[in-house]
Amino acid sequence: MSKRIALVTGGTGGIGAAICRQLSDDGYQVIAAYSNEEKAKAWQEAQKADGYEFGISYMNVGDYESCRTAINTIAEVYGPVSVLVNNAGITRDGVMKKMSWEQWHEVLNVNLDSVFNTSKACLDSMLEMQFGRIINISSINGQKGQFGQSNYSAAKAGMHGFTKALAQETARKGITVNTISPGYIATDMIMKIDEPIRNKIMEGIPVGRFGQPEEIARTVSFLAAENNGFITGANIAINGGQHMC
Repeated sequence: MSKRIALVTGGTGGIGAAICRQLSDDGYQVIAAYSNEEKAKAWQEAQKADGYEFGISYMNVGDYESCRTAINTIAEVYGPVSVLVNNAGITRDGVMKKMSWEQWHEVLNVNLDSVFNTSKACLDSMLEMQFGRIINISSINGQKGQFGQSNYSAAKAGMHGFTKALAQETARKGITVNTISPGYIATDMIMKIDEPIRNKIMEGIPVGRFGQPEEIARTVSFLAAENNGFITGANIAINGGQHMC
């Protein structure tokens, strides 16, 4: 049997790269979607030097036609997408009083519209195969909210609402749809925060440390497994005990 195809949006970032590596180790042919070609090609070469052969595909995740075109091309070159990981995301923080419509719309477009765009573009082939895994990377802030992030928190909460609805629609079709909600993960973005502020954040995490990207990736691997079809519509929180519900 040929390899199943896994598509990871935001695949060249810290969490995305860990997910790509884990899925490759699991035996998938992995395609990382990107928005910056120069960065993506450099990332691809760096991964190749480490022994990983990833495909890359340009995709404006906020634009349905861009997603449809990219996913159709992936299907022609590699095969239909069996595992979709919606990991792309941005922040445009600001308190509501000062937040512009553009800040609101850009975050909703990239973080939430993208989940519809990619899932819709993959769904027909998953239904035809009677198999699929859609895994949406949300956030602790979609569960508890966050000061200055009404846009981001709304988008990330919306991801799980989407997950629960689509999970019901596809439950008898061999397709599972699940959410992962990470807390603070030790990516470059977090590690660039000034140390005193970083330490203050860490004090609020019961396990006393930041998560590792590989911990998110291992959970993706678990949900993506072919023999793991009884978990759907779930949200798995990976936050070190910072938020429990």
